[in-house]
Amino acid sequence: METGTGKTYTYTKTIFELNKAYGIFKFIVVVPTLPIKAGTISFLKSESCRRHFHHQYQKTLELHSVESQNQKKRKKPSFPLAASHFVEAGNFDKNHIQVLVINSGMINSETMTRSFDKTLFDRYNTPMEALAATNAFMIIDEPHKFNQDKKTWENIQKIRPQFVLRYGATFKKHENLVYRLTAIESFNRGLVKGINGYIAEFDAGKNALVKLVSTDGREASFKLTEGKSHQSVKLTKWESLSRIHPAMTGLTIEGLNKTVVVLSNGLELERGNKINPYSYAQTVQEKMIQTAVHEHFQLEKQLLTREIRIKPLTLFFIDQIEEYRNEEGYLSKTLEQCVQSEVKTLLATEQDLRYREYLERTLEDLSQTHGGYFSKDNAEKDEDIAQEVNEILHDKQALLDLNNPRRFIFSKWTLREGWDNPNVFQICKLRSSGSEISKLQEVGRGLRLPVNEYGNRVKEEQFYLNYFVDFSESEFIDQLVNEINEQSGIENTPPEKLTNGMIKALLGGYSQFAHDENQLLKQLIEEDQIIEFNKTFKVDGFEKLKTLYPDIFQKLKEGVVKRSDKKANKITVRTERYHELKTLWEKLNEKVILEYQFKNEAEFKALLISFF
Repeated sequence: METGTGKTYTYTKTIFELNKAYGIFKFIVVVPTLPIKAGTISFLKSESCRRHFHHQYQKTLELHSVESQNQKKRKKPSFPLAASHFVEAGNFDKNHIQVLVINSGMINSETMTRSFDKTLFDRYNTPMEALAATNAFMIIDEPHKFNQDKKTWENIQKIRPQFVLRYGATFKKHENLVYRLTAIESFNRGLVKGINGYIAEFDAGKNALVKLVSTDGREASFKLTEGKSHQSVKLTKWESLSRIHPAMTGLTIEGLNKTVVVLSNGLELERGNKINPYSYAQTVQEKMIQTAVHEHFQLEKQLLTREIRIKPLTLFFIDQIEEYRNEEGYLSKTLEQCVQSEVKTLLATEQDLRYREYLERTLEDLSQTHGGYFSKDNAEKDEDIAQEVNEILHDKQALLDLNNPRRFIFSKWTLREGWDNPNVFQICKLRSSGSEISKLQEVGRGLRLPVNEYGNRVKEEQFYLNYFVDFSESEFIDQLVNEINEQSGIENTPPEKLTNGMIKALLGGYSQFAHDENQLLKQLIEEDQIIEFNKTFKVDGFEKLKTLYPDIFQKLKEGVVKRSDKKANKITVRTERYHELKTLWEKLNEKVILEYQFKNEAEFKALLISFF
């Protein structure tokens, strides 16, 4: 299932259906990371989720989450309570289904394999043994994160699940594929937001690239290409990249080995990776922040002045945490200045009383309009930061509360995978990706359909995610469309043979074959002259297949993924020259009716069929 289409909801419904059909009441959900774990628990604990499934099945989930133990030095470690309660839960409670959520880090931890003095049922000394005794059904979220030749997969086998179901947007290979929802289906059926791409462009720097040529662990060699000029620069640890290009002031090498160079903004470069030096210039960031904030308030005005309101959020991906967290941080100050300007402009004309009140509260404390989550925040003791993190990671409802002025979220890719909030309507990428990663993965945090002020999903409208990138990614939208096509099975290069997937689609999509594969193949070989007897396409056979049977080839609907800054070509009309072309123009504009006379309907039908 593609990103944003509701995998968590779907496997939760699977749990209820398996319980209803077979009485299975113990499930283990394995997730790869802590952000995904937090998002999963937040969803399963939410009142709307519990209410929704209780209405359908008259049951609720009893949730258990295995957490790391922050033991004091003198305190003896104890058997994890969550694992203990999950294992001990019996089937006598007919109103609850037992679900244990555990992340890969905990599966690999000493806690799960350590022998404890206290045993369960006087038999099981280790949590792993105890879990294995339950014969639970297992659900694996994001299975591409669990390589089957790695330690985590080995430890998962020790739990001895009775059955494993894998749900993900990315698979290295399919095993016993049950169902696939393609990216094109997701967009065309309105299961996710459309995408509006904004490209911030400047005259300077469009042709500037910095490439990592090599690294030996002590020294990294870079090549700057700007226009027709080339320059090579070697840097060691802690040296500034401003030596390569002045636009990269403030960026240094934080670490390097023989394969990777780590920059001070967290970006990891491998040999051959290219970045645009102007991506880090404050002028680029400032323009992108201004545009994102302006578009946010334009959208917010539309969504918060309707009868049933929807609160939009904007997510910023940044490089320098200090530029946001520090008291005089450039990013936070720039954002607050832009917010103040936009709010004052709106208040000058706004008539909607509820929205006016919300805007007025915004001006009382601009710092409350934004928050951030970064990996180092886990050790942060500041209460305000702790509240931000709790809202962003765990309390989705508080973040969407219409009394809460927080609209803008900052992260350093920490929230890129696993975290989601359905009301993210904008993503502004203030840093380069470095290496080529999935464009669908990048936009994934904002693809989910939004919820309204009552927590109900809004499915009846076409919503768009605004995605802001700088000019170094001017081909972003084209690349995204190509990826959507590729992941949906659209062939960019003609295949050599008719595949089983094509046969299945033809039999399901065209009734004239009566679900008979032999009849289909006979038609394609003898009548249509598309394939040979061994199913190999004849010359231009694949193109002919697409022409005769277009329904099996999906296409992305026009306008679902688009670039917002593409302007229509303008033509200047010189009206003073019209008299010279008047006679020709009027002749071209004459209405002409062609009348064809046929003897009878049968002749017309024969000609029409022959024409087609």
